[in-house]
Amino acid sequence: MGDELTLILPYSPQIIGNPMLKALHGGAVGAFLETAAIVQLWLMQNSKSLPKPLPKPIGINIDYLRRGKPQDTFARAYIAKQGARVANVRVRAWQDSYAEPITILHGHFLIAKAGIIKTRDIKADKK
Repeated sequence: MGDELTLILPYSPQIIGNPMLKALHGGAVGAFLETAAIVQLWLMQNSKSLPKPLPKPIGINIDYLRRGKPQDTFARAYIAKQGARVANVRVRAWQDSYAEPITILHGHFLIAKAGIIKTRDIKADKK
C-alpha cells in the first residue's frame, strides 16, 4: 500500500481489560495505536536514530468500533498530511480482516524541525 507501516500486538492475557467478555483493554489498544503513529513518523524521516524529541501528540481521537478479541492485533499507520511542525496520522487496528477495523486513531503530532529544538543541559541548570 505504499509508505505505510504495519505493527503487531501479540496477544497476551495481561492485556485483557474485561475478563468476563475476554475483551482487550482499551488503554492497551490505544497505546499500541499511538506507538504505531510515532514509529511511522520516525520512519518517514529516513533517520537511523530516534528523533529527539519524539513527536508529541497534540490531539488524539480514538474510535473503538468493535471488541478486541483475545488474539493478535494488527495496526497500519499512514501519514495523512505532514507540515513543517504538525503531522496528521491515521492508524487502523484489526484482527481478522483489515476491512473490519476494531479501532481507528486520528492523531495530530508536533514534530521537531531538524536543528531547531535543542535539548536542555541539566548540569548547566544546577549551576
